[in-house]
Formats: sequence, structure tokens, C-alpha cells
Amino acid sequence: MLYNTFMEEIKLNNETRIIFDNLINNGYKCFIVGGCVRDYLMNKTPNDIDFATNATPNQIKECFKDYNVIETGIKHGTLTILINHIPFEITTYRKDGKYLDNRHPESVDFVTNLKDDLERRDFTINAIAYNPKIGFIDYFNGIEDIKNKIIRCVNNPEDRFSEDALRILRALRFSSTLDFEIEEKTKQACHKLSYKIKKISFERIRDELFKIIIQPKAYKIIMEYVDVLAIPIPELLKMQNFEQKNPYHIYTVLEHTCVALKNAKKDLIVCLSILLHDIGKSDTFSIDKNGIGHFYNHQIKSVEIARNILNRLKVDNNTKDKVLKLIKYHDIQINQTKKSVKKLCYKIGDLNLVKKLIEVKKADIYGQSNKFYNRIKDLEKISQILDILESENLKFSLKDLAVNGYDILKLNIEPTKIGKILDFLLKAVLEEKVINDKTELVKYLETNIIIFKE
Repeated sequence: MLYNTFMEEIKLNNETRIIFDNLINNGYKCFIVGGCVRDYLMNKTPNDIDFATNATPNQIKECFKDYNVIETGIKHGTLTILINHIPFEITTYRKDGKYLDNRHPESVDFVTNLKDDLERRDFTINAIAYNPKIGFIDYFNGIEDIKNKIIRCVNNPEDRFSEDALRILRALRFSSTLDFEIEEKTKQACHKLSYKIKKISFERIRDELFKIIIQPKAYKIIMEYVDVLAIPIPELLKMQNFEQKNPYHIYTVLEHTCVALKNAKKDLIVCLSILLHDIGKSDTFSIDKNGIGHFYNHQIKSVEIARNILNRLKVDNNTKDKVLKLIKYHDIQINQTKKSVKKLCYKIGDLNLVKKLIEVKKADIYGQSNKFYNRIKDLEKISQILDILESENLKFSLKDLAVNGYDILKLNIEPTKIGKILDFLLKAVLEEKVINDKTELVKYLETNIIIFKE
């Protein structure tokens, strides 16, 4: 289907026009393709602009001999052109050969037909091309699917997912990000072929999963496609139909998690913590004589399971440590006093992470019975205290103390006790027993030195 320029026109920047002009003026065809066209049609600014052309890689290089050309993927026909320090990928029209590993084509063949190039793409909404002189080229009704908010594979979804199983997670991600429904045949193929995800690297799975869970509609995806997400995270299945039998809860563990995620701040650390915060509940479940369900120490079990999951997904240590801390403390009781909040900041060691903990706790409450929503007000008061502490520029790390280990050694203290003494002094500062001044800290320690000389 062809949409001419009178129906819709994309406003192109100068760099994009340079690429069009260089290729077209040399007798080649050129279109912008893929996600950037989809974004333009949805009135969004694309992060990247990709081009497809019937020029071969060598012909592309000749057209841009006055520019910096990087052979980023020349084997697959892709070159990167730097214009005003901005990178643009230009790829020769191609058809993919057989996919032997459910991820990469064994070979690619350069072609001269734009339709052949668009036909190899994953979803109709990503298989639209645009040229400022011709308009939109839309062989697979992608524009209509954008209007109707539909995720649909190009041609047979089982073929698309068998070629590249990561496309299954991409379908879920686009559905979550764009709030589009996945078309029925595409949906069926997602479930049917989900086992093929096992052949995808955990790094690629992690990247798609992270993009899914921070979106407003992530909760819908997790509920409907838990069997798909359970391929990399089988622990999710234990949550699916697990009744909590507890007056605080009206949902299964998975439903509770999804409702919490729906109400969560869209921050990766927060959302990942919520996804995994109750994953140990089924392993710690017990019922008392009144038929009430309990999950004693489920935080500890959830941390253990979450650590295994995060390691499996090859999550970086910084993210992992923060998530595990939030899971560990997500059920902690916090008094609405400055002193109590200071102690929590000291325990966790990071005021900003305590702020995220409050967000996790708020979302957790929204995932419970609405009889307990009044607790949100208490958490709001704690957030206000955190803002005050932040404005006071308080520090919660040993490295911020006005004294260090060398200062302590001068007082003839055993070196093995230095760590405990520094902890003692930091805690005293946070409890406002002494100011964070070197002279005052030494005086305070001398007054209490007997504690450490016994």
C-alpha cells in the first residue's frame, strides 16, 4: 500500500536530508525505515533514524566518501555515517537466509526490491518505509495497525518467531511500551513458541525484560504472559495461583505483585524489586490454627531466590545490590520520626535508596486490601522527613565521618576495634548525640572509650 506525501509528511532534519540527497542524487533509492517511521507516525521523536537503500555497501561508501564512514555491520550490509557527529545507519536492501540458532540468519542476500527488505522485519508497525518525494510505503498495513493499536507479525508469526525468538519478548515489550494489543495469531505464537527463548542469551532477555517492567502496562503483560516470562524466570510460576489466605491480601501472590507494579513509580530499581519482593512467599507459607496464612521470613527467602535470578540474568552488581536491599527491607516498620528515619538511612547506607524503598512500600500497600490504604499517608510523612534530611545534606557513610581509622589509632585503640568504633561514631552523629566535627567526635569517643577497652 502506498501513502503519498500529501496525506502525511515527516519533517526531516538537515542531516537526514543530506543522506537522502547523497543517495538519490547518485541514482539510488532511499527510505527511512523501522521504528523511526513508527515513532513519527505516533508523533514521537525517534532516538535513531535508520535508512534502507538499493545501493550496495561499496556504492554507499562512494556516495559518502567525504564523510566518516564506519563499517559497523558490513557483512549484513550496514554502514554507519557520521554527519555533524551524529551516527546514522544505512543498510542495503536484503533478504535473510535460514535462521539456525533462533536468533541470527546464516546468511543475507542483497536485493533491489524494497518489499523483500520490509518483509523480513518483525512486526507490521516496524515494516513501514518513508521517502519525502514518494511518501509512505506500507505493504503490510502497518499504518492501520498503528491506528488500531495492534502488534501483528509480518506474515506468519510462527515463521517470524522461529527465525528470531527474541521477537517474542519484543512483542511483549512493544505491547507494554505502546499500550497496544497483540493480535490473536501473534499472541498464540508467543505462547506456543516461548520455549525457543531458551536459546537466547540471558543478556538479551534481561534487556527486553527491563524495558517491559518499567512500562505502565507491564502488569497486564506479566499476568497474561507469565508462561512466556517463566522461560527465563521459572520461579514466577510458583506465584501464579498461590492464595495468600491472609486478611491483608485479596489477591494471589502474582496478582498482588502485578497490582503493586501497576501502582509503582516507573523506575527500574523499584519495579525490579517489586517484581521479586514476594517471590519467596510460597516457600515460607504456613497456616495457623485460625486458618490464617503467614509468610515468616519470606523477605530472606525472596532475597535468596532473587539473587539467583539476578545472577542468571547477569544483572550488574550495583543494580543487584540495590534490588536485594529493597527486597530485604520491604516489610520493615518505620516510625514517623526523624531519628527513626535517620537510623534506616544508616542501616541502608543511601538516602536515595531509602526513597526508593518508600516507593516499593507504597506500591506493596496498593497491592493489598484497600482497607489498608490509609498506611500510604504514613509513608508520605516519611518521604517528607527524607526530603528534610536531604536538604540538610546529611551523610550516611563512614567515609563522610570527620574522623578516620588513623585518628582512632592515635588513641591507643586496638586496630581490630576500629571498624566498630567508626560505626559507633556514625550512629551517634545520626542520633544527634554529637556533631560531625573531628574535635567533638574525639571528645565523644574519649568519654565512651571504656566500652571498647573491656
